[in-house]
Amino acid sequence: MAWSQDEERMLAQIEQHLVDDDPRLVARLESFNERARRSEERSASGRESRRSTAIIVISWFLIATLVATLLILVLREGAATALALAAA
Repeated sequence: MAWSQDEERMLAQIEQHLVDDDPRLVARLESFNERARRSEERSASGRESRRSTAIIVISWFLIATLVATLLILVLREGAATALALAAA
């Protein structure tokens, strides 16, 4: 919801009064905002890292499942062939 021009003007006046009255508060808030921005940037890169790790783990799981399935099929075929040869 957008603020009216009167509300924006009042907020600007409050901000200016705070800046004039307490410069230390302004410095603290700027420091806080800077740390929050850096923290947000780090968490964003961390999320990308976790996403990449999850994709790699899932890919390896799927490859391992495929290899295990193929191995089971080959062993079953080999066992069936051995049984057929033994029965003959």
